[in-house]
Amino acid sequence: MQRTGKKKNTEGFKMFLMILPFLILVFLFSYYPLYGWIYAFYDYRSPLPLSHCEFVGFKWFRTLWRNPTQVQQMLNVLKNTFAMSFLGLATSFLPVLFAIFLNEIKCIRFKNIVQTLTTLPNFISWTLVYAVAFSLFSTTGMLNSVLQQLGLITEPLKILDSSRHVWLSMLLWGTWKGLGWGSIIYLAAISGIDQEMFEAARVDGAGRFRIIKDITIPSLMPTYLVMLMFAVSNILSNGMDQYYVFQNSFNKQSIQVLDLYVYNLGITGKSMSLATAVGIMKSLVSVTLLMLVNQTSKKTRGESII
Repeated sequence: MQRTGKKKNTEGFKMFLMILPFLILVFLFSYYPLYGWIYAFYDYRSPLPLSHCEFVGFKWFRTLWRNPTQVQQMLNVLKNTFAMSFLGLATSFLPVLFAIFLNEIKCIRFKNIVQTLTTLPNFISWTLVYAVAFSLFSTTGMLNSVLQQLGLITEPLKILDSSRHVWLSMLLWGTWKGLGWGSIIYLAAISGIDQEMFEAARVDGAGRFRIIKDITIPSLMPTYLVMLMFAVSNILSNGMDQYYVFQNSFNKQSIQVLDLYVYNLGITGKSMSLATAVGIMKSLVSVTLLMLVNQTSKKTRGESII
């Protein structure tokens, strides 16, 4: 019994050493930067060191709600943030459908080609994506040039230089970039379904669509619900890269989400303390949403996601 206990302890220690580098990375990139929250309680003036700046307590948190101009900006930013997030939630089923579509392709070579071509955009930076978009849809881009040469338009269409339909265009670009990558987890879930269920359904005379409806989709629902709950908890986190490269003076009021607003406020506007205060409030709300979603998961599914 002692040898068995020692063997288990040794194996446990080896497993701990294997995950230790990843724990260190998580600490360095996720927890150590939280030290920067201290800037929200000082009147920070770059390039002065923090020790030479005045301690102001919760001044910047109160500023967020007492300054009418600041409140109006925050409301507009939150409107954009929620709009983008809800559009993402409304189309969150697309990776599921795409994974089912890929799984139904019987030609392995064609399936691999489609999966590769749809996954590659995830590894293209948003800067290059904007370069492609500018070449195609700017006032001097290919689309306007072709339409003008065909005589279909007399003035170039302002696609990138307009706030009209900016939410929809951001959704389409995000879907194009992340659809293939987002379907990978559902393809893995499909591969984990007991193949005997499919064989039994075929023996009973079930067709392809009946199998998808009665076996594949129900088997994917637990995975989809977990991913959906994580998306709900991160409803205030839209990311910054996509909106940063596509923003301009024409669409700034419609494209500025919370993450981009924090960047513009802190770096461009040089209000590091106020930007840190906004970031803290966003993090606290996100953690609260995660806890609420976790409790909802326990009550409805009997399982916790964290």
